[in-house]
Amino acid sequence: MSYVLMLPIINHRKMFVKTPPSSLPEKEIIETTLRPNSWNDYLGQEKVKGNLRVIIEATKKRSEPLEHLLFYGNPGLGKTTLAHVIANEMGVPIRTCTGPTLEKAGDLASLLSNLQDGEVLFLDECHRLHKTVMEMMYSALEDFTLHLIMGKGPLARTMDLELPRFTLIAATTRMALLPAPLRNRFGAIFQLQFYTQEEMEKIIKRSASILTIPITDSAVSLIASRSRNTPRIANRILKRVRDFATIEGVKTIETSLAQKALESLEIDELGLELADRKILETMIQKFAGRPVGIHALSAAIAEEPDTILDVYEPYLLQLGLLERTPRGRIATLLAYNHLKIPYNKQGLL
Repeated sequence: MSYVLMLPIINHRKMFVKTPPSSLPEKEIIETTLRPNSWNDYLGQEKVKGNLRVIIEATKKRSEPLEHLLFYGNPGLGKTTLAHVIANEMGVPIRTCTGPTLEKAGDLASLLSNLQDGEVLFLDECHRLHKTVMEMMYSALEDFTLHLIMGKGPLARTMDLELPRFTLIAATTRMALLPAPLRNRFGAIFQLQFYTQEEMEKIIKRSASILTIPITDSAVSLIASRSRNTPRIANRILKRVRDFATIEGVKTIETSLAQKALESLEIDELGLELADRKILETMIQKFAGRPVGIHALSAAIAEEPDTILDVYEPYLLQLGLLERTPRGRIATLLAYNHLKIPYNKQGLL
């Protein structure tokens, strides 16, 4: 399949080059240092790491570029971090891009043509690629060639653009939105799972050490239990607890301070935030506990359907507070008990 290329191929190298750490603001330097860059620092996801190590070591022995990889799972589980770790282990540069930024065939052509052999391109939110760009990816991933049409009308001509043998590492939170032809062009597909309490505690201790925040084991356990089994959320909560410690002049974070910060952030014992509880309360009170569709729920709480599906619903389903039925979503008995709302048996029928 060929595509019309209306714009000349421009150099996008400056757009994707990494900024030297010394020129980054202090906040961005902290964010970068919290991100692991080796297998030893990347905690959790042991099965995924084990399989990736085999693939990487075999690739190194054959002196070949790494096959294309696809990661999927909920936001904040470490897909981007894993891509950076893989690039570091391979000893190759990595460039990052998001699906929505590639709007035209020319955007993809200029990006891919500026890669080097063996270089890693990390594409986040790949399910949001425009259809034309996504279909153009097929030949680029399989044959490392782009089929282009230059110009219009009688003067139009075809051109095959040879590409370097790069490695695409793509990430998505919506696996079902990727067409089969695209999924089939990845050499391996991995799902990232939620983390265990023990893994979350190790991650928080590592982050606290990097941020030079003395913290007790009980405070670590408390923060881990409220972090929705997600490292990104754990690091966010830890930084907010650090703010409370700074304001109060406390040198060591203890359980009492962590509890105070969590109460101020309105994060309850299950890790639910205000928005999570609002979803459950709306389903129980506004819809009388009856099954409700995603669009009706979205309109009722003034939140985008995709946000509910990607951010809130997976954790509520995991806890058993929400259930999907053929007629719609319902709040379970556990949700009633957690919110201390009298259970109406008729509401779930």
